[in-house]
Amino acid sequence: MNEFTAAEIRRQVEMFLPKVLKPSRYIGSEWNAIRKDWDKTDVHMAFAFPDVYEVGMSHLGTRILYHLVNSFPEFLCERVFTPWVDMEGTMREKGIPLYALESFQPLKAFDVVGFTLQYEMSFTNILSMLDLAGIPLHTEERGPEDPWIIAGGPCAFNPEPLVGFIDFFLLGESEEQLPEVLRLMAEQKKNPVPRQEFLRKVAQVQGVYVPDFYHVSYKPDGRIEKIEAEDGIPAVVEKAIVQDLDQAFFPTNPVVPYMEIVHDRMMLEVMRGCSRGCRFCQAGMIYRPVRERSTETLLKQTEELVRSTGYDEVALTSLSSGDYTCIQPVIETILEKHGPEGVGVSLPSLRVDSFDVGLAETVQKTRKSGLTFAPEAGSQRLRDVINKGVTEENLLAAAEAAFKKGWSTIKLYFMVGLPTETQEDIDGIVDLAKKVVNLGTQLGRRNITVTISTSIFVPKPHTPFQWEPQEAKASVDLKQRHLREKLRDRRIKYNYHDVKTSYLEAVFAKGDRRLAPLLEWAYKHGCRFDGWSEQFREGVWMEGFKELGIDPHFYANRAMDYDDILPWEHLESGVTKQFLVEEHHRALQEAKTIDCRYNECTGCGICPGRGVQIELKG
Repeated sequence: MNEFTAAEIRRQVEMFLPKVLKPSRYIGSEWNAIRKDWDKTDVHMAFAFPDVYEVGMSHLGTRILYHLVNSFPEFLCERVFTPWVDMEGTMREKGIPLYALESFQPLKAFDVVGFTLQYEMSFTNILSMLDLAGIPLHTEERGPEDPWIIAGGPCAFNPEPLVGFIDFFLLGESEEQLPEVLRLMAEQKKNPVPRQEFLRKVAQVQGVYVPDFYHVSYKPDGRIEKIEAEDGIPAVVEKAIVQDLDQAFFPTNPVVPYMEIVHDRMMLEVMRGCSRGCRFCQAGMIYRPVRERSTETLLKQTEELVRSTGYDEVALTSLSSGDYTCIQPVIETILEKHGPEGVGVSLPSLRVDSFDVGLAETVQKTRKSGLTFAPEAGSQRLRDVINKGVTEENLLAAAEAAFKKGWSTIKLYFMVGLPTETQEDIDGIVDLAKKVVNLGTQLGRRNITVTISTSIFVPKPHTPFQWEPQEAKASVDLKQRHLREKLRDRRIKYNYHDVKTSYLEAVFAKGDRRLAPLLEWAYKHGCRFDGWSEQFREGVWMEGFKELGIDPHFYANRAMDYDDILPWEHLESGVTKQFLVEEHHRALQEAKTIDCRYNECTGCGICPGRGVQIELKG
């Protein structure tokens, strides 16, 4: 890469921008963007989202951390996203390095680049961004003049395939942890110490994982023998937790993009965590315990968001917003106060068993868009295995109430390949779809559309199903073909997830640090945007496995034993291994586990183990 100043980068980019797709991805200067004086701040951070602008700008965590870092006068934070393939090609051709949107400063000029790890299929984009920035890919090749490369987010709970590319990882909620890390970086700039000495200091911060200090050895059959921490380094890294959401930082002046983004609306985080206990759900385990924001805080935040953004819709976000104990009064008050200004409310996640048609009507007063429910499995037996806790009666009652109130479009989400799944469970998906369609017809609804979407089960770390294999590709393929055949009906649409992508996702979800060379090989052979179907190159990945002698089935399709040492064994979500083992046993017995919010403690370990507690405001 050539050495360019920020002004030269801007000038060069402006010359060719009209020739690339969606040029507003690359220009910055949006409403509420923060531009600070580079010379008057101690630490310069680039917040890097390894996907395109419109995906990254829709992510609430990006909004929170960008404004959080900039709320400190001594820190500066700017944003950078993965350029789409046409933009990347042009930048490489002209030798222009990757730059941050606010100042057009090259990424290499920053003190720290922080990646968010939302999805395993974005890992090659991280390498693409580092390379395009002219930053050495490997940690050991970086010198004092290079930025620190850090990462956090849900995939940081098993970041092992990225070891060697990322200097250190932040586990858990970064609101307090990240500023502490940046203060250490400011101190390092003033009084530099050798790299290892600085990393030892950082490793003492709650939730910071420095892979350099953990040594992994393997058995002859490829399984892990042990993971050992060096002296003076925590044997187990415990995640950072924000206890009081009312006191937690939340930005009410988010950046408003020029272009339409995936979730183009105001976002209000009503609560964090979920204790429903779905056994496939990683978020439900790693974000415990449940903590709610008070109605007063939410109404004040809404007031400020409406004033600072100009959006006409506010989304009440969480893992399960229908479970928020003050949901009704919050929605009613927002609509009462801001409805006359044309502001509406949306609920991204509705549970079948807590569905309130009155609530849905209140939310969708102006226009009845579709309703979405996630039964996840086609039979009650399998729903009990995964601890979904909803019944066919719940679903049909919710559908009936919706049809009677004028809805005619319903989406149902299911998973294929769940542990213990049989043909009967697959046929159950077809039966449910037809029952919902017939119910709507009997109730006199016209133009009924029932959309069935199936994703493929991917066993995730820190869940009761982490020991399970993913079902073989050929078998999943047959099930999807069967569903395509049986769901042929003009009133039913069937969408399904690509089995090849889910397979690779499972490899990396359960992967260890021996996959890092594969990641680099695939990136150098043209892989990036692997989560985008039009960019995914299965052939290249399969060639890479072969070339490097890595067996993908070892990761994706192997059942693991409880006494196996897992690649993420030294990283803790706060939920104990004992609890996950018990939940796995209960799954195989088709036994349900209650929600501890309203019943006795289920013994997951997060509250007593970490001195935190469930906080409900209703």
